[in-house]
Amino acid sequence: MIVGVVGAGTMGAGIAQLALQAGHEVLLNDLDEAAIARGRDRIASGLDRLVAKGRMDADEAGAALVERLRDAHGLDTLAAEADVVIEAALEDLDLKRTIFRALDSAAPASTLLATNTSALSVTEIASSTQRPERVVGLHFFNPAPVMALIEVVQGELTSAATMQAGLEFSGGLGKTAVTCRDAPGFIVNRVNRPFTLEALRMVDAGQATVESIDSAVEAAGYPMGPFRLMDLVGIDVNLAVARALHEAFDQAPRFRPSPRQEELVAAGRLGRKTGSGFYRYGADGPASGEANHPAGGRGPSGEPLAEADIVERIELAIINEAYRAIGEGVCSPEDADIALKLGAAHPHGPFERAGMLGLRTVVEALARLAASGEMDARERFTVAPALWGMATF
Repeated sequence: MIVGVVGAGTMGAGIAQLALQAGHEVLLNDLDEAAIARGRDRIASGLDRLVAKGRMDADEAGAALVERLRDAHGLDTLAAEADVVIEAALEDLDLKRTIFRALDSAAPASTLLATNTSALSVTEIASSTQRPERVVGLHFFNPAPVMALIEVVQGELTSAATMQAGLEFSGGLGKTAVTCRDAPGFIVNRVNRPFTLEALRMVDAGQATVESIDSAVEAAGYPMGPFRLMDLVGIDVNLAVARALHEAFDQAPRFRPSPRQEELVAAGRLGRKTGSGFYRYGADGPASGEANHPAGGRGPSGEPLAEADIVERIELAIINEAYRAIGEGVCSPEDADIALKLGAAHPHGPFERAGMLGLRTVVEALARLAASGEMDARERFTVAPALWGMATF
């Protein structure tokens, strides 16, 4: 199979590497020829790491780079030759629509056209083509060669055959694929948003510190607390997704970005990549010194929030958002659980966690939080209709 990848940045190079590992021939495209060269270097480094770990033969890696990876300097040439085209360009709707318009005009009717968008509407991207039924979302997670999940996103006009082709292609890359409807944030970026937003609200309200929240969440089995995670991913990246969801959901209070994030981004403190974010970082990488925010958080009683209360609040908000999503037909409970475990490294999916806690306990705890009198608490914690419908009293 010939796989065309449009965009040779971090995601595009990672997707190209995956396709090469799966034995496909890859056409790599970018408007910037220097970007293609950098993409090739990233791919070579990724394959070298596999060789060093004994997961790939050196001769096989060399052949993949020399014989099966080709530059494609024109979208028309790439589209005419590829069986699958994956667009991994910047998150700009006009740019993506321009790309898909060109791909649609040059590609045979059998070509699968996919976008790797994480925040834009697959339906809107597909509307720039004459055959929107063959356009699908294939949302890879970063780093693409490592992360096990792909969200296969069905636009309003995406055909069942196209969805099946997307699932089969994803499985052929060795990934676990989940399906979802074209809705803001898809599964992971939406359902997991409270992981960071609720943590930020606790700090903003003086109820807990950055360190106490990270410590509590990590003690509960999560590999990384929300503030260490934002520093790793980039506070600017996290903020961009929060802003996009806030707008997509008509500025719903539960998706409102934190002023603390806005301040850090404005100050250029973006996390590990700038040496400072919620924590300060030394040359060797690990966090050092105190977090850059006031200590001494207190709960409503005047005492610091207990670890269990911190974790409960974050998990309940995630569970509630998951029930909102299935109530809107975005995905199945099973796929939501898979997505949060593989795409966000949660120790359990939201529906699994709800089952562990008991739905009655979840509903009562959400009702207590909704009545707490905190800012926007009623909108944030009002029990999702689908959860009310499933809870038994």
